[in-house]
Amino acid sequence: MSKYQIAVVVGSLRTDSFNRKLANAIVKLAPPEFSFQQVQIGDLPQYNQDDDENQAESVKRLKNEIKSAQGILFVTPEYNRSIPGVLKNAIDHASRPHGQSAWTGKPAGILGVSTGATGTAMAQQHLRNILAALNTPALCQPEAFIQVKDGLFDEAGNIGADSKQFMQNWMDKYIAWVKKHAA
Repeated sequence: MSKYQIAVVVGSLRTDSFNRKLANAIVKLAPPEFSFQQVQIGDLPQYNQDDDENQAESVKRLKNEIKSAQGILFVTPEYNRSIPGVLKNAIDHASRPHGQSAWTGKPAGILGVSTGATGTAMAQQHLRNILAALNTPALCQPEAFIQVKDGLFDEAGNIGADSKQFMQNWMDKYIAWVKKHAA
């Protein structure tokens, strides 16, 4: 069993999502004492505070997966210069009811990839603002605003040779971040 379990939250529901592909590829750069599990967010109901005392089973599952993890990895697209609604919905569910947030103290890493030249810069900044309010320490440096280009992934779906050093550096910093905050 891995010493560090990381919950991976992909902010896209699309089957062929570039961000899901990035999430699957980046975790291969982590050391063996880290394991990564993507959490499902597509089956969550719309957040409604009236449901705080009687949360759906899918919400309870999400909260348990977050609570049992030693860290969080967010990999999200940018929709209209912010995070996707499905991601915000998941964050809201796992932070409620007030005082029972699953996110508190969990060291987080934030990545995203898009076809645009600025990657997911705005979405990542909005997500950092949200995480600050939830007392979730997010790795700030190095930032990774990734644009989809030929060579980002190789034929096997791994990080391509041209991007590997940059992405390995990011993963190494994230690993150190988790170890620092999960201790």
